[in-house]
Amino acid sequence: MTPQQLAQATGASIPAATAWLAPLDLAMQRYQINTPLRQAAFLSQIGVESDGLADLVENLNYSMAALLGQWPDHFTAADAEKYGRTPNHPADQEMIANIAYANRMGNGDVESGDGWLFIGRGAIQLTGRANYRAAGAALNLPLEYMPEQVAQPQAASLTAAWYWAEHGCNAMADGGHITAITQAINGGTNGLARRQQLYAQGFAALNVG
Repeated sequence: MTPQQLAQATGASIPAATAWLAPLDLAMQRYQINTPLRQAAFLSQIGVESDGLADLVENLNYSMAALLGQWPDHFTAADAEKYGRTPNHPADQEMIANIAYANRMGNGDVESGDGWLFIGRGAIQLTGRANYRAAGAALNLPLEYMPEQVAQPQAASLTAAWYWAEHGCNAMADGGHITAITQAINGGTNGLARRQQLYAQGFAALNVG
């Protein structure tokens, strides 16, 4: 794979694709993401999740209205006004994470701070203490104790490929089931059109020779 092919499949700039080429290649080899169909599907997903391999830490800069729209069961109007972005103050992203992710995905309660500590990171936005623990055990990396590692290209690539494999995405990619893969990776279909576009671009670029 060349930097140009990687850029086509992820939407990354050529400099970013060049920097990410080796760690992504190793991660894909490790988890048998080894055909144009699988690679195009995988790379298109991480391209959207990381905005072209550029954003490796989850952005929780929500306005008050957006916070209520995103997590209506987790925030009252008063909480949204207090922690969301308003004309009077910036968003309190740490408290947003601690409230939104409390008591799920292996996290403790709001006071534990786990929501912020295990915020979405990496090429696939790994989120939650349980996922960091499981990925760390599988990859022999201390991710539960050094979660910031997931925002670096090597661990970001490995955790993305691990998560992909854990959710059976190679088989789905063999069948071209991009919507199902998106639901497995994203939990919904956010950015589906962009994922499909990058998938088509990536497959065309990779399926040569």
